Amino acid sequence: MLCETVLGNLSEERFQGLDVDYVDVEWYEAFAKIHRKVSEKGVDVGIRLDNEVLKKGLHQDDVLYADQERVIAVNIPPCEAMEVNVREGHPWQLAKVCYEIGNTHGTLFWAGDFQTFLTPYNEPLFEKLSELHGVFVKKVMTKFDFQKAISSTINNHHH
Repeated sequence: MLCETVLGNLSEERFQGLDVDYVDVEWYEAFAKIHRKVSEKGVDVGIRLDNEVLKKGLHQDDVLYADQERVIAVNIPPCEAMEVNVREGHPWQLAKVCYEIGNTHGTLFWAGDFQTFLTPYNEPLFEKLSELHGVFVKKVMTKFDFQKAISSTINNHHH
């Protein structure tokens, strides 16, 4: 099956009541144009999207295929991440945290408030950020919410 457009999102009424078959797209693949995947129910799914995906990306529950009985939708699986919290009283460390994450070309997400961020897990960066005064870092499993992305691009580049 070849999917060439995002038809909408599972939250839309027109997809309610249909059987949902998910295809996993890792967070770092969400901005790629071409994929070959197998859905949870064993359907071979080819995904070939236009350049719009380079700006918007694929999101959790995006619908790639629909008929009268079923939909194939995107699932972004959880992954290892670092939750980085800059404690109150240390606002100057916000710039340092963002610099260190950006210096590794790491993707950065808001995590609920203006002092807490999420970024993909990276052991050397975890250790570096843990050494910063007023900064608390912990390893978590999470689904990245691209609506909260701070980075201008999503990539999987590491030094």
